[in-house]
Amino acid sequence: MNNAPFRLVVVSAGTSDPSSTRLLADRIAQRAIALASNRQHTVAVQVIELRELATEITTALVSQLTGPKLTKAIAALGEADGIVVSTPVYKAGPSGLFTSFFQILDNDLLIAKPVVLAATAGTARHALVVDEQLRSLFAYMRSTTMPTSVFASTEDWSDPALNKRVDRAAVELVLLMESGFARLVRDESWQSYQHEFGSAGGTELAIDLDSDMMRLATGGAAGSVIRQANRP
Repeated sequence: MNNAPFRLVVVSAGTSDPSSTRLLADRIAQRAIALASNRQHTVAVQVIELRELATEITTALVSQLTGPKLTKAIAALGEADGIVVSTPVYKAGPSGLFTSFFQILDNDLLIAKPVVLAATAGTARHALVVDEQLRSLFAYMRSTTMPTSVFASTEDWSDPALNKRVDRAAVELVLLMESGFARLVRDESWQSYQHEFGSAGGTELAIDLDSDMMRLATGGAAGSVIRQANRP
């Protein structure tokens, strides 16, 4: 058995301190730690508070320059075995800070990584935001979202059903981290994914740069293309 701890990264977009958004994320993470311990695993948790990165996130959006705190946060996600994300819901959508952070990440960073989706709001009217908007965002990033998402409105905090949802999501996360699915995908199937140039940590350089198409793209002659054009 691999005795290295699972690396669990919690991303919270709560803007207050303390915040219900962070509280919900912590509850999921703590439950995952307890379940992993029961299965003879340890979990090392790192928390990313997006409110502390707001200025660097904005700078990255408009200039593509990444500050030191943001660089550290991105590196943590790249090394994570599992991720818990939690956002407040404003006007029927996740916070702009939350979406901005994930929009500046490389598309390849979270491939196959297990992610628990969570959100908080003042009313249950926002309950579908998690599955309608967060799930589609992480599907685009090709991460593995847990079947159980966790939403908590003001009245949910005293409802035992919230703990049941937290338990289900934590179990799913622990089992997927334990399986090593994300690592296996990277080891066995990485080249089968479509990567943007420069976004795959250099692994996209296995592309054949000497093909006719690549020679044409760089201004060179493509023998086979020219031969095709000269045929009667």
